[in-house]
Amino acid sequence: MPASVIELQQVSKSYPMAGETFYALQHINLSIAENDYVAIIGPSGSGKSTLMNILGCLDTPSNGHYQLAGRDVSTLNEAALAALRNEAVGFIFQSFNLLPRATVLANVMQPLVYRIMSNKKRQAMALDALQRVGLANKTGHFPNQLSGGQRQRVAIARALVTKPRILLGDEPTGNLDSKTSREIMALFDQLHQEGHTIILVTHEQDIADHCQRVIRLVDGEVEQDVRNEQGARLHV
Repeated sequence: MPASVIELQQVSKSYPMAGETFYALQHINLSIAENDYVAIIGPSGSGKSTLMNILGCLDTPSNGHYQLAGRDVSTLNEAALAALRNEAVGFIFQSFNLLPRATVLANVMQPLVYRIMSNKKRQAMALDALQRVGLANKTGHFPNQLSGGQRQRVAIARALVTKPRILLGDEPTGNLDSKTSREIMALFDQLHQEGHTIILVTHEQDIADHCQRVIRLVDGEVEQDVRNEQGARLHV
């Protein structure tokens, strides 16, 4: 059996609201294994974004335990949490989040800024990541000179450059047309075949159909966690 990279035990996230307590997540138990390909779906307000933020160490649970790559997130201070996030998780966002005045190469190098290595090594790692997404010929371009699909490929390269255990995508095709979305999902499929653990937060069923496992949230709770046979057949 593949090793587990994510373990959530009775994880809840609550916020004070108008004198009461609002639970964005309630008693989430979840295990995600190495090389899993997971879609997290659910209606607006279901807790998808909150769960994504916790999985990516952008937020911490109010209750329960979260282990990422074998480390209990609740025991880490801010510096250790940031270091684990940088090492273990590569983020891909719907809006790309590229630096507009930086070149493609500089954007992909950005997550390596806090690592102790030469600038030449950073450039080599960024170029390797760009080659993997088919954009090695765009290193000197700026984001506004690229199509939406190319910008998302740059964002994926930036996520890959740190060689993370997990790729975490938040609506990664939400700003793309259907043809470009299919191309980006083909790239995710390829990355999964190469051994990456991929978690996609989405409200789009055709995106979830690519994944081997679908977790549905409703009102902050896991309503369904099932193997997706259609997605499994895509990756035989």
